[in-house]
Amino acid sequence: MGSDRTRIWIAGRGVVVDVPTVTLPGADAVHPIQRGTIVDTPGCARMLQRLLADRLPRLTRPMVIVTAPVLDGVAYRTQARAAIDVLRPRTVLTVPSARAVAAAAGADLSRPLIVVDIGAHLTEAVLLGDGDITDARRTALGTSDLKGPATAEEIAEAVAAMLTAMLRQDRTSLTVDALHRGILLAGGGALRPEITYHLTGRLHAPLRVVPAPHTAAVRGAARLLQAAHTHPSASGPVPPAVRSR
Repeated sequence: MGSDRTRIWIAGRGVVVDVPTVTLPGADAVHPIQRGTIVDTPGCARMLQRLLADRLPRLTRPMVIVTAPVLDGVAYRTQARAAIDVLRPRTVLTVPSARAVAAAAGADLSRPLIVVDIGAHLTEAVLLGDGDITDARRTALGTSDLKGPATAEEIAEAVAAMLTAMLRQDRTSLTVDALHRGILLAGGGALRPEITYHLTGRLHAPLRVVPAPHTAAVRGAARLLQAAHTHPSASGPVPPAVRSR
């Protein structure tokens, strides 16, 4: 559930939803997520009910994975779980968007990796070490801002500033090693040539765009969901705390 669009993948069917994140479509649309923050949890629940009521079997309780921003992720995850309760899930797992992007790219997480995710309203730069988040930065800029006060060059400058801050504060070699390896670029911003042009000129590191970068997070979450379904615990009894919902 992104600030601009919500994308949903269902096992055996692929991506079945790719729509604007609004409580109701039309002229009176209300956006329940703004700049990566859920501002209307009941509105998100109504949106999910509208999008999935006819797509999920009524007698099943699905396992759900939701991607979340890395920073302010605790609040997002709590509110997302509350919204997803409308689906009566068997269990809800959350994954940072950067890790989902890495999964979609099939990246080797045994080596340091930097993921830059340029969304519509939010851009995050995340350093992964052995698959764990070791540093993360964000800026409230995205592709939607290109219609107004921001330019592609300013977005590139913001990304460069975040990576520079990472480099200066890192007392290890993780950031340097990740930069030498190349930056993994995802999000709708990766499809904007004016942004990638300025990033290439501004960053002194290789830039690798994830295939279909605008859907990388949901596709990575799908891979993690498939892996979770094969885990022995997935076929076990429903935990009491979940059963009582």
